[in-house]
Amino acid sequence: MSGKKETKLTAKQIAEEADIRNEKIKKIRILSKMPKKDLKNLTDQEIDHLEQMQIVIDARETIEIDQVHEPVELKSEGKSKFRIGPPTLTKFEKARIIGARALQLSQGAPPFITIPDGVTASFDLAVAELEKLVIPITIRRVLPNGDFQNIPLEYFN
Repeated sequence: MSGKKETKLTAKQIAEEADIRNEKIKKIRILSKMPKKDLKNLTDQEIDHLEQMQIVIDARETIEIDQVHEPVELKSEGKSKFRIGPPTLTKFEKARIIGARALQLSQGAPPFITIPDGVTASFDLAVAELEKLVIPITIRRVLPNGDFQNIPLEYFN
C-alpha cells in the first residue's frame, strides 16, 4: 500500500476541470500558434508557466508611434566627398543619367561637347558627355532613414 488516499472524481468534476484547463489555454495567446493536438499534452505546470510568460509579455511597454525622423542632408566635407555609396557612379546611376541626357538630346537640347566623329545617335553623344563629366547634374543618394547626400557629377572619377 502506498498510503496515498485515492479519490474518485465524478464525471461532472472531470468536465469542470477540463473546462478550467481549456479556459486557461484560451487566455494564453502565445499558444494560439501551437497545434491543438499538442495542447492536450501540456502538463498543468507547463500551462502555469506559459500563463506567467503571457503576463510578462502583456506587461511589456509597446511603442505605438515611431519617432519622426526628419531627413538630413549629409554634406561633402574635405577628403570624404562621398559619405553614402561608392566613389564611382553605379551602373544604375549611369543608366539613368545616359537615358535622361539622350532623351534631352533627341528632343533638341544643345550638346555640351563638340560632336565626335562616328556619333550618329543621341545615346552615343550622351555616353561621350558622361565620360567627360560635362553634364550639369547632381546625384542624390538616399539612406533608408531618409538622410541623403547630393553629389555633383564632377566629383566622380
